[in-house]
Amino acid sequence: MDDTLASLMDGPRAHGAFLLESVLSPPWSLRIEDKAALSLVTMIRGDAWILFDSGDPVLIRENDVAVLRGPNPYTIADTPATPPHAIIQPGQVCITIAGEGMAGSIAPGSRRWGRSPDDNSAIMLSGTYQSRTEIGMRLLSALPPLLVHTPCDDDLALVRLLSTEMGLNRPGQELVLDRILDLLLVKIVRTWLSSAQSEAPEWCLAQSDPVVGSALRALHKSPELPWTVARLADETGVSRATFARKFTTLVGESPMNYLTSRRLSLGADLLVEPNSTLTAVARRVGYSSPFAFSAAFKRERGMSPLEHRRRTTGVTVDSFTTHIPEPAKQTTRQ
Repeated sequence: MDDTLASLMDGPRAHGAFLLESVLSPPWSLRIEDKAALSLVTMIRGDAWILFDSGDPVLIRENDVAVLRGPNPYTIADTPATPPHAIIQPGQVCITIAGEGMAGSIAPGSRRWGRSPDDNSAIMLSGTYQSRTEIGMRLLSALPPLLVHTPCDDDLALVRLLSTEMGLNRPGQELVLDRILDLLLVKIVRTWLSSAQSEAPEWCLAQSDPVVGSALRALHKSPELPWTVARLADETGVSRATFARKFTTLVGESPMNYLTSRRLSLGADLLVEPNSTLTAVARRVGYSSPFAFSAAFKRERGMSPLEHRRRTTGVTVDSFTTHIPEPAKQTTRQ
């Protein structure tokens, strides 16, 4: 796959994703307020409607897969007119509209919810990425709030495999489920990006241009290199003025602005990895020092890298700066 798109698709890494198969008897309606980064929802039996707080309801037919980008709330119901009877909160806590705990709420480790299905029951399978770090900021920023995918036979096979595996209890089960969910998401996003109706960002679509696409591949492959407009123009075989004009027209921003955004997005993802250090992240994304990286990060995102790490992972600033070891220094060959 093209390096530009590969960097986007390399994001999903579920880690103990919340997976649930729900049996729902009509009339039913669930208000989802779990603040999850991303969710996949598919109706194994029956249709459903997805309603956001604004905009028209969207019909999800049986076997369709809906990809919902968080953290905004939404409602999923058998009809647009059915009022919610339950609210799903962070941590997948289920309460009534009155705020009371529900009998039959989702127990820790459980992957089934509801009574045994009858002829009228709908069956919904959902997979939830709880944290943004499991997806990658680049992918999240590219996706629309709701993406409805009509699956091919291969996708349906993955959904069936996911459902079957959820009913098993074997060693390594969580890892298997996480990877199936990742694969299903990647296949859906890949199909969406190749669609003529795709609302993918301009930088995704521009990768097909021979000049701009070549520059994007270089920037995504090696963001740490000291790129300039002149160097990128040489890389693509056109004049500096021609390259800058074409890049800005197709991508929607200048080459250096795009590079800065790319570096900081990658840096944001790297900062929340367990063994990362500020120095190592700065070097990885092309900044000469942690100070330079921190200044650029705060200027663009309104918070320091340490604040970003604390808000995303809950790890304190002290533990980030003191208790995570610096990487060993490498010698440079002369």
